[in-house]
Amino acid sequence: MQDKMKFMKEAIGLARENLKLKNGGPFGAVVVKDGKIVGRGMNSVTSTNDPTAHAEINAIREACENLQSFQLTDCDIYSSCEPCPMCLGAIYWARPRKLYFAASRDDAAKAGFDDAEIYNEIELPFKNRKLPTEQFSQSDAVELFKTWVNIESKIEY
Repeated sequence: MQDKMKFMKEAIGLARENLKLKNGGPFGAVVVKDGKIVGRGMNSVTSTNDPTAHAEINAIREACENLQSFQLTDCDIYSSCEPCPMCLGAIYWARPRKLYFAASRDDAAKAGFDDAEIYNEIELPFKNRKLPTEQFSQSDAVELFKTWVNIESKIEY
């Protein structure tokens, strides 16, 4: 329990530091492997003009670079807040052992960070979403998957 508190305090500390730096929102995250932090991230959306530069994404990128791996198996992720849908997707793709978070998405919504609309939109068929979305050229794209399946030397993920 003591280690978990230490790493969560680090994630929350990064969020607090980010408020002072004014690089983005009050979010911080760390990736931990074998009791050591291998990746740190703060939200830098507004300072980098990058809507994907959330704390969890930045921490995952740093950890993957440090570990020279695109997967974070045997790692844990600590986030100052429950991850948004984009970050949660990235976390699942990174395949860590466990995710810990402090503030909830409802806490974030009270501060103006409301991910509820995105969570709700994801569940809808694409034709019913607020973002106009159209599918075409499916057969051309499906051919690429057929080619992928037959590549013997591919690195699966």
